[in-house]
Amino acid sequence: MRRRGGKLEYRASVAQWKAELVAKRPRPAKLTTNTRLRDYVQERLAGRVKDVGGNEIEGPVQALFIGRNKPHRGDRKWVNGWSPEQISNRLKIDFPDDESMRISHECIYQALYIQGRGALKRELVSYLRTGRALRVPRARAQAKAWAHVNEDIMISQRPAEVEDRALPGHWEGDLIIGLNRSAIGTLVERTSRYTMLVHLPREKGYGQAPRVKNGPALAGYAATTMTDALKRVVTSLPHHLWRSLTWDRGKELSDHARFTVDSGVRVFFADPHSPWQRGTNENTNGLLRQCFPKGTDLTRWDAHELQAVAHTLNARPRKTLGWRTPAEVLDGHLKSAQTTSVATAG
Repeated sequence: MRRRGGKLEYRASVAQWKAELVAKRPRPAKLTTNTRLRDYVQERLAGRVKDVGGNEIEGPVQALFIGRNKPHRGDRKWVNGWSPEQISNRLKIDFPDDESMRISHECIYQALYIQGRGALKRELVSYLRTGRALRVPRARAQAKAWAHVNEDIMISQRPAEVEDRALPGHWEGDLIIGLNRSAIGTLVERTSRYTMLVHLPREKGYGQAPRVKNGPALAGYAATTMTDALKRVVTSLPHHLWRSLTWDRGKELSDHARFTVDSGVRVFFADPHSPWQRGTNENTNGLLRQCFPKGTDLTRWDAHELQAVAHTLNARPRKTLGWRTPAEVLDGHLKSAQTTSVATAG
């Protein structure tokens, strides 16, 4: 604080600029003085792609670098594209006895991203795999994307009875996302393939002011909103038809503990990047995309219209059900449960 003049106001851009000034050293950077090392690094970053005969392959033409991230859904130049870590460690193998041919991966990153810290051209950042024009802060890179998921609620802890689909009441769930952060919740019962759609309207105040970072979630599927909407759906069916719910890793169900306490339904989460663990739900989402295509605003449809679509899907015969409909199969389970209940009471 004393070094910054004792002012309480903090500006990240000014602090970064002053930190770089303080960090400047009188000695020049290694890549500036060691031409052979600089050529080695630059060749591994931006060298042309070659065939087995050593002939260069032209490849596509990339747009000129203007200080922004890699082209979005556009061609990128074909280059060697080694990462700084690969370059740093490979030097020890290619030059085992030459200590002058050593550089850390962090020095390479600084030479790319910090002006005046090295001899590498700024546009070489577009040849890195991520193609980012700016480095991601370490705190953000190390942040846990799924902090709401722990080992006790992973899919591996799910009861064995869920796998064979013999006992109804085990569901799979997810969101289908549309234009402007619109969404519809989808729930599919594993035994009968019975589908229920969750209406997720916008929260009050959505679109009335510019979005604020870390501001209130008004799109309609914030954790609290999602939990309340699911609880309303659960109460529409008998209790024995709601035993467990398997969700993907989305943060919209980060309030799962409250949902379990209030509804009695246990929640489990699939492994990262494993949609096949919720195959029934993924297949149903594909069918629903016929009515709710990607790139369309899903908030146009009210709860009644969503129920109509779900009803239509539940009245469609399925090969896996012996050409019965999901509604017929679920109705059979309900009648069977009622019969068993009457027999037990008698």
